[in-house]
Amino acid sequence: MKYDFDTIIDRRGTSCLKYDFAEKRGYPKDILPLWVADMDFRTAPEILQALHRSVDHGIFGYTNPLDDYKETVIGWYERRFDWKPEKNWLVNTPGVVFAICTAIRAFTREGDAVLIQPPVYYPFFSAVTENGRVLVENELVRGQTRYEIDFDDFEEKIRSRNVKMFILCSPHNPVGRVWTQRELQRIGEICGRYNVIVVSDEIHSDFVYEGHHHTIFTQAAPELADRSVICTSPSKSFNMAGLQVSNIWIKNNSIRAAFKRELSSAGYSEVNALGLAAAKTAYSDGEHWFEQCLGYIKENLDFTKEYLKKYIPQARLVEPEGTYFAWIDFSALKLGGKPLDDLIVKKAGLWLDSGRIFGEHSETFQRIVLACPKQTLASALEKLRRAIETDA
Repeated sequence: MKYDFDTIIDRRGTSCLKYDFAEKRGYPKDILPLWVADMDFRTAPEILQALHRSVDHGIFGYTNPLDDYKETVIGWYERRFDWKPEKNWLVNTPGVVFAICTAIRAFTREGDAVLIQPPVYYPFFSAVTENGRVLVENELVRGQTRYEIDFDDFEEKIRSRNVKMFILCSPHNPVGRVWTQRELQRIGEICGRYNVIVVSDEIHSDFVYEGHHHTIFTQAAPELADRSVICTSPSKSFNMAGLQVSNIWIKNNSIRAAFKRELSSAGYSEVNALGLAAAKTAYSDGEHWFEQCLGYIKENLDFTKEYLKKYIPQARLVEPEGTYFAWIDFSALKLGGKPLDDLIVKKAGLWLDSGRIFGEHSETFQRIVLACPKQTLASALEKLRRAIETDA
C-alpha cells in the first residue's frame, strides 16, 4: 500500500500548538510554522482504525498495558535494533520529558550537578534548572562535516563538578548526529568511572538515514545497564505526541522502583487509554507506513540540501545522520540572535526554532522540521530565499 504524505491538512482550529498559538506567542497569525517537532502528516491508517475501534467501544476507564502490549513493543526493538529488553523493565509515562524530569528527581538531590550537551533539545535546560539542580554543559564541537563530543571536556566536567547524572540525546536533536558504538562506549566508560547515571533520550531512534545505525545506549555500554534509563516513545515516529504514551526501560530493580515512587508522588499511574491502543498498533502494524514516511522525509532533506546549495548558498546545512530536522547555519549572513530571528519571522514569514534556544553558542542557527508535505517545505524555502535576497 502506498501512503499519502503530499496532502496538506488544515490543522488550524484544532487547538494545535504548531498553528493555533502563533499570536499568543507573539508571532503573526498567518505565519508558516516549521518549528515544533511534530509532523504535518496523518498518522498511519492502521492506527486510525485502532482508535476508531476504541472509540466505538465507548468506555475510556483506567487502563494499563497487558503483556501483549509489552511483547509488541519489545518486538519492534528486537526487529529494528536487535535489542530485547525484558517486560518487567518497562515503565510507561505520558512523555519522554516527563520521564527525564522524573529521573532527575528520583536519582539526584537539589544542588546536584546534571550534565547536558548543547546545542541540545531545549527542555533539557529547564528540566535541570527548574528541579533545583545545577546545569553543567559539555558543548559539542562542530567539525568539518558534523558535530563531535569533546571527551576530554566531558570527563573533566564530570570529575570537577561531581556530576551525578548525564542526559544523553541519541540521536542528537538538533544537530542530527547518530552516535557510533565507539562514542557510546566511551560515554559509558567515563560515566561508569564516576558512577554517573545516564538518562538516554532515544525518541528519534527510528529516524536514521542510510549509512548510519542507531545503537541503544546499553547495547554499546552494557556495564552501565544497571545505571541507565532508556527513554523511548512512538510519538515522533507515528505523529501521536498528543496521545501521551512513552515507554521507559529501566533494567535495575532498585532504580526502577525509585523511578516508580517518584511517578507515584507526582500522582501518575494509569496510561492514556487511546494512546495505549495507538501505540500497540503502531508497533505491530505501522512499520510499512513508517518506512515510507522516513523515505519521504529523506526526499525532503535532499530537496532542502539542493535548494540551499542552488539558491541560498549563505545558508549552510549541517547534514543530519538522523532525526527529521535541518540544522542550518546562517553565519555567512553576518546575522545572529534577534536580528536573524527578525529576518526569519518578519521578512520571511516563517516560524522556525531559533538556534539560541538550544544553547548560547548557536545563535546563528535555525532548526527546520522536514516532516511536512513537499509543497509546504518548498513554500518555506522560497519565502526564506526572497527574504534573504531582499535583505542583501
